[in-house]
Amino acid sequence: MTSWDGTGVRARIRAMAAQDPECTRFGSDMHRYELTPALPEGEVAAFEEKHGIALPAEYRSFVTEVGNGPAGPAYGVLPLTEPRPGVDDDWAVDDEWREDRLPGRLATPFPLPDPLPGALAAPEKLTPGTLTLAEEGCGMYIRLILTGPRAGEVWRLDPDWAGFTPASPNFHAWYTEWLQRPWPKR
Repeated sequence: MTSWDGTGVRARIRAMAAQDPECTRFGSDMHRYELTPALPEGEVAAFEEKHGIALPAEYRSFVTEVGNGPAGPAYGVLPLTEPRPGVDDDWAVDDEWREDRLPGRLATPFPLPDPLPGALAAPEKLTPGTLTLAEEGCGMYIRLILTGPRAGEVWRLDPDWAGFTPASPNFHAWYTEWLQRPWPKR
């Protein structure tokens, strides 16, 4: 899967927003079911060149065909190329976003050949070669692996309890699961 039905994704997000006008579903109070415009191909190519990487096809096509966040799982999908406008800089995920963009960090080989369950002493040493996709709260992040044999996989980083483990086989599966998740019954 390398292409998205942007019209269908936006329609589903509008339907989700209509079901949750007060944004009570987890994380929706942050992303408010809004998508920013998709990024121009040239901007994404410049990002890849600057960081010495090739983004996984499912994620790359999402930001060029659907949107550059934020509507999505957890507190929303972080933007690829610009920091989140109008958000308090003290939010922990902003530090993750900036650290990902340090020179050479995204192109560094992902250090784990296998999942690492359990509490982690130095989680920051495990995240080179990954891009933060979303924050789940309590120091937990969703990360997209960019380098090595696990490139394209989506992993959950929960340093206090569950470790650094696979969450989804790829960005498309991760995002689509959120789109298709049934609305909780009250």
